[in-house]
Amino acid sequence: MAKKQKTLEDLFGDTLKDIYYAEKKILKTLPKMAKAANSRSLAAAFKKHERETSGQVARLEKVFKSIGKKPQGKTCAAINGIVEEGKEIISEFKGTPALDAGLLAAAQAVEHYEISRYGTLRTWAEELGYSAAVALLDQTLQEEEATDAALTKLAKSEVNDHAQQEAA
Repeated sequence: MAKKQKTLEDLFGDTLKDIYYAEKKILKTLPKMAKAANSRSLAAAFKKHERETSGQVARLEKVFKSIGKKPQGKTCAAINGIVEEGKEIISEFKGTPALDAGLLAAAQAVEHYEISRYGTLRTWAEELGYSAAVALLDQTLQEEEATDAALTKLAKSEVNDHAQQEAA
């Protein structure tokens, strides 16, 4: 019996499951990052992103519903690796001035992954004619890009400078 050929729709569904798993994993990780941060501004940014991520999970559930699928995650090796790197930074740099710079870099790795996934999913949703999904995915993509920009600003205005001054 011939194996069914995979389609863009299959790829869209698999990638949607991947980002759903990733967002739920991120939701569990953000409070730990906020707790580990020395900078109040960085901790506040992690808490803000935790609230946004809750909304993004709910939005993904709407995307699943809009395409007639049940919300379901699929293990995402990429996010597992990025989260693991963040844990290593916490344990290796705890109590040092560089901790917050490392936490912020780990958070941006997460953001860049999410931006890549949401941009791809939005484009595929357009190709597949999933207009409701396009709007929902675009809204999340805009939030992820704004979070990345805010983290960059925080890195440049406070966190990296503090790490460097403390080391001097």
